[in-house]
Amino acid sequence: MKSIRQLIVIAAGALLPVLAHAGAIEQLRGFLNDTRSYKADFEQAVIARNGRKPQESSGTLAILRPGKLRWEILKPYPQLVVGDGERIWIHDPELQQVTIRKVGQAMGSSPAALLAGNNELEKNFTLREAGEADGLVWVEATPKNAESGFEKVRLGMAGRELKAMALYDNFGQTTHIRLLRAERNPSLAAGLFRFTPPAGSDVIGD
Repeated sequence: MKSIRQLIVIAAGALLPVLAHAGAIEQLRGFLNDTRSYKADFEQAVIARNGRKPQESSGTLAILRPGKLRWEILKPYPQLVVGDGERIWIHDPELQQVTIRKVGQAMGSSPAALLAGNNELEKNFTLREAGEADGLVWVEATPKNAESGFEKVRLGMAGRELKAMALYDNFGQTTHIRLLRAERNPSLAAGLFRFTPPAGSDVIGD
């Protein structure tokens, strides 16, 4: 079972355009300037510090900038994170629990803030070119807030789209994410970014 912090940290993903002759950081800035909405399927594997068998899951992602996001794990165990620009709801159907947090508290310097937030990129993150690996060009973003819950995030691009992310948290876990069937600037229904706790749920937070 993933913690609330982990869910917030991975509630994120987006398409980053790779511009000819542009550095990876410039490509990221271009994405933030030009992208208002995004959706994709994802596959992820969480690897513990001891390297034991990864916890694998898959689902869908939607972002409407600034601040609105939907990260839905479909398999093997449903979980949902929804942000409406003011609050974030984390719903765990198995526990019948909903946690509500203000966007500023929940996103802060997380990857969700990096990709779904406003354009104040270098206010919250230290960026560096991370070279090429596995056929991708990488950007490494390190949060300036020591309480963000993770050490860094790496974003791997190919062609005109983001193919992978790697998130390194403060507990020694690494989350690898592959983005599939991505669309940039699609029309997204407003209802994707609204959430009402199901009847009988234990609601925690604001």
